[in-house]
Amino acid sequence: MSFSETSPTREQLDNVSPEDLRAFYAAKASINPNLSTPSLPPTIPNVYADTVAREGKGLAIMAVSEYQGILQNFFVGLLDAKRILEIGTFTGSSAIFFANALKRNGVAGGPDANGNKPVICLDISEKYANIARKNFVDAGVEDYIEVIVGDAQKSLASLEGQTFDMVFLDADKPAYKHYYDMVIEKNMISKKGLIIADNTAFNFVTPYLGISAPVPDDAKPLDVSFEIPPCPPGLGKAIHEFNEYVRNDPRTEVVLIPLFTGLTFIRLLKD
Repeated sequence: MSFSETSPTREQLDNVSPEDLRAFYAAKASINPNLSTPSLPPTIPNVYADTVAREGKGLAIMAVSEYQGILQNFFVGLLDAKRILEIGTFTGSSAIFFANALKRNGVAGGPDANGNKPVICLDISEKYANIARKNFVDAGVEDYIEVIVGDAQKSLASLEGQTFDMVFLDADKPAYKHYYDMVIEKNMISKKGLIIADNTAFNFVTPYLGISAPVPDDAKPLDVSFEIPPCPPGLGKAIHEFNEYVRNDPRTEVVLIPLFTGLTFIRLLKD
């Protein structure tokens, strides 16, 4: 029995499988039907399906899940964000979520007085940038998103002087600390802004620490996947060091949420 589009009834709950129940609470229970733009952008399932077809499931896991996109967009609304910087775009699913959330915040598409669109995405791959641009057109958000191709550290330096309400780190994990420091030191994050770092726990870190996943193999809270292969120990070391760096940084407050492959929320502390 499946109830992917509507809330389960009491009778359904008596007979539902654990997988169906988990799938419902992993995303569908967070879809709000009365928003000005949908919680789940209509083209996102197609983006996921196309990504799997093009890249295979092994690489497709780099796309944010439906629930993660919805969760991040809740914070876009909470902040009343107007501008977002994304470092690591892949095939564009997270940027589509962000653009839809900015629409809900009343942000208009198109370049501002300085020629910048509301969402700026940095990616090193021209291939994925072109796929993402097509997906933006299909989603009707191309006026909201600008993609800059190249080394993210250099691209980030070229954006000095701009300020964002949210920064999403999702590329080149060993460079997370550099991105984080530059965004703060160059005042690229607004005083009430939020930095989100993806892939900061579970399979991405535990191989380096020399321990098993911190939960049983058969436990799957929400849509955390324990089928994701562990990352190389060197990468895990970099992420672990980043986690410790931000946790001990007097400039910020940090919360690591143990969902997906780890999601870290970081905000500036008042001077």
